Amino acid sequence: ICGPGIDIRNDYQQLKRLENCTVIEGFLHILLISKAEDYRSYRFPKLTVITEYLLLFRVAGLESLGDLFPNLTVIRGWKLFYNYALVIFEMTNLKDIGLYNLRNITRGAIRIEKNADLCYLSTVDWSLILDAVSNNYIVGNKPQKECGDLCPGTMEEKPICEKTSINNEYNYRCWTTNRCQKMCPSVCGKRACTENNECCHPECLGSCHTPDDNTTCVACRHYYYKGVCVPACPPGTYRFEGWRCVDRDFCANIQNAESTDSYGFVIHDGECMQECPSGFIRNSTQSMYCIPCEGPCPKVCGDEEKKTKTIDSVTSAQMLQGCTVLKGNLLINIRRGNNIASELENFMGLIEVVTGYVKIRHSHALVSLSFLKNLRVILGEEQLEGNYSFYVLDNQNLQQLWDWNQRNLTIKSGKMYFAFNPKLCVSEIYHMEEVTGTKGRQSKGDINTRNNGERASCESDVLRFTSTTTWKNHVILTWHRYRPPDYRDLISFTVYYKEAPFRNVTEYDGQDACGSNSWNMVDVDLPPNKEGDPGILLQGLKPWTQYAVYVKAVTLTMVESDHIRGAKSEILYIRTNASVPSIPLDVHSSSNSSSQLIVKWNPPSLPNGNLSYYIVRWQRQPQDGYLYRHNYCSKDKIPIRKYADGTIDVEEVTENPKTEVCGGDKGPCCACPKTEAEKQAEKEEAEYRKVFENFLHNSIFVPRPERKRRDVMQVANTTMSSRSRNTTVADTYNITDPEELETEYPFFESRVDNKERTVISNLRPFTLYRIDIHSCNHEAEKLGCSASNFVFARTKPAEGADDIPGPVTWEPRPENSIFLKWPEPENPNGLILMYEIKYGSQVEDQRECLSRQEYRKYGGAKLNRLNPGNYTARIQATSLSGNGSWTDPVFFYVPAKTTYENFIHLIIALPVAILLIVGGLVIMLYVFHRKRNNSRLGNGVLYASVNPEYFSAADVYVPDEWEVAREKITMNRE
Repeated sequence: ICGPGIDIRNDYQQLKRLENCTVIEGFLHILLISKAEDYRSYRFPKLTVITEYLLLFRVAGLESLGDLFPNLTVIRGWKLFYNYALVIFEMTNLKDIGLYNLRNITRGAIRIEKNADLCYLSTVDWSLILDAVSNNYIVGNKPQKECGDLCPGTMEEKPICEKTSINNEYNYRCWTTNRCQKMCPSVCGKRACTENNECCHPECLGSCHTPDDNTTCVACRHYYYKGVCVPACPPGTYRFEGWRCVDRDFCANIQNAESTDSYGFVIHDGECMQECPSGFIRNSTQSMYCIPCEGPCPKVCGDEEKKTKTIDSVTSAQMLQGCTVLKGNLLINIRRGNNIASELENFMGLIEVVTGYVKIRHSHALVSLSFLKNLRVILGEEQLEGNYSFYVLDNQNLQQLWDWNQRNLTIKSGKMYFAFNPKLCVSEIYHMEEVTGTKGRQSKGDINTRNNGERASCESDVLRFTSTTTWKNHVILTWHRYRPPDYRDLISFTVYYKEAPFRNVTEYDGQDACGSNSWNMVDVDLPPNKEGDPGILLQGLKPWTQYAVYVKAVTLTMVESDHIRGAKSEILYIRTNASVPSIPLDVHSSSNSSSQLIVKWNPPSLPNGNLSYYIVRWQRQPQDGYLYRHNYCSKDKIPIRKYADGTIDVEEVTENPKTEVCGGDKGPCCACPKTEAEKQAEKEEAEYRKVFENFLHNSIFVPRPERKRRDVMQVANTTMSSRSRNTTVADTYNITDPEELETEYPFFESRVDNKERTVISNLRPFTLYRIDIHSCNHEAEKLGCSASNFVFARTKPAEGADDIPGPVTWEPRPENSIFLKWPEPENPNGLILMYEIKYGSQVEDQRECLSRQEYRKYGGAKLNRLNPGNYTARIQATSLSGNGSWTDPVFFYVPAKTTYENFIHLIIALPVAILLIVGGLVIMLYVFHRKRNNSRLGNGVLYASVNPEYFSAADVYVPDEWEVAREKITMNRE
């Protein structure tokens, strides 16, 4: 089990944190990985369950989630991301979701938005995964007509996926081109099933390994306990995180990072939870358990390790909401804020007891302490140095403490201290002494009449700045060393600064009750070297912003009027340096011809300088390689692309728009005018999208270290060598070649001055382009331009581009066949998908389809089994934009076979047959003769040897005396 949440950002190698994770107890973020990487080496088959939500945002190079999480089965949605359990947002390279084992999203909806290349959304039946699909938000992705989604086996006309009906569309359901969506048999009802379609145990969720066995579930419908899925946690165990059962010891040892106290988790109503629910409070004797409140619930807040609670903003005050007892110290240091008093009262108005001390300093936004309307006791168990339990220092606008006619405040232990509160009357302080019971505890210096309640300006000397050095977000200031009559009376310096668009600021501007546009204050200690000039580094400033700055010296030197004698400078106006601007806003593109795209945008929200020009970069996108691999002759629906018309594609997959069919002579129907309710709904929808995007950005973006200058320049200057204002895209790529389908084409650039629109020309017809817009200010040559905002747009189709350019020719083939040949369109509207041939003898009533692959293989089409006669044929090409024009008819003749031709064939064939027969007989006789001779010789081998004892018969023959010579004998007859 991994958790309590995993956030993977900036570096894809952080994915290794998911190794060995079976269950993520919490959320999973994968986001802001800008460098495209190969994710095929990362695979996490063990991960099956995410208990909260899954968020993916701007991950470059990731094309599918199926390889990363092949066995992710359940997303429980115990906690949601803005009501969503699955969020896929601005994933520019994602082609399909691919979570083919995802069976259940228990709670929450899905949001899939602005994924320019994402397909296979309409082929997923989300109703099989979620209980309700009405809250799903699937917009701004690749249009369904451009995807050409094909489920496994569809091209071979042997589909293997099951069908369901969505919005009256009955079709096959799949995740990718080779993964079907899993559906359980109807006999299982709402139960899960195994891979072999056997029904699981009712307590299983998603899937299981063995049927009717609650020990082999992939996930549990209710709770998991010791390897078994159970409907409820056994006695002695408690529900935890909505999915498993834990014992008391486990709950007691959990570290509660979100709790404001140190008590850890509590057990209530059979559940181990972070805090007691509304209406309950921790039991004082058994802190792990909750008891009902008597009246409003008291709530003890505090941290044993960090005893002082600092309130410096409304956000920090929210941590004390509902608290009645603050166990520790309270430090209030609020220097600015709008409507701050009411906000503080909402979050801190219930505090009744502070066990330590209360310190209020530099809180210029406060006029009164009445927001602590229920504070009754300050115990003073811990005190500041000097035994102070109520300490008020340097609050420029503080005029009232409380309404003492309605306030009963007791300070049990410790003294009070007031200093440098120019608008707080000393009489108010004396009144507090009497009410709180601290009169007589304070010495004369604890309530200084010289620096509390003084209304007139103090006599001051003038400080002069000696040097100023500026950067984009910080400034270094130095000023002359101030030397009072007694150097020991110089305590420190205080620097005041704020934004000042105009040079008309006075010292007291903005120091009002609400603290709006109030001065920022920084305390500066005296330099160790008494002869050196003091200085300060002001950080966290905005680039290219004018600031007003002045400095005061804080001293203890007195004059006759009992005011502090000090020193201050005149107001100095200084501007920070320029920085890289933010990205342009609201980029839109539309096509007005087959070779042009019109691009419009709005200026950046933070120019960070004088906005000078924009860099427009465009890149031709490769055709989808999977389209070329399909044979569209055997497919019912051909993917048709849509050119950019300037509107945002908001194609809902979960609810297809209804179209009205007009028949007869009425012709095509026009869209009805939108009603006021529909317009209002669209407005609310747009506002909701902005709210979600703001929530997304605020949730995931965190400050990062400042980039070096060369890193900033790299954003926009990586292709400066190819910049040309009137660059023509070279027509050197054949988009119908399969080798070119995945080619990454170069970027081209142009510069746009003094306007927020441009026209990109010399583009290819019906081709998809990515267009990046960069903002550049007057320091762009040194700093570089902004990051890009981008949009994808397609040019219009060119008329006649899909027409076959040359003549169609034919060649005769044997067996009543002919072969048609034609050239391909030279510059078609996207990808050529197929060719259609229409032919016939009397009328062109026969059709043949030739896929693009077959044409590339054979260079034409063969028409077989034609009857004799005259024929005409025409050919039409079909591309991504639709059909081209039919060619001019080509005429050809298929002759009939005659008797003479048959006789000639017989004459030629008969001798050949006789020769073959005779040759065969000769070969057989020869083989038979050889075999017989071999049989006479036994095994057919004769071994001979020479014996020297034998002599030739001719050498030893002696004729008899009665023999007659042969030549003397004559034969008359036989």
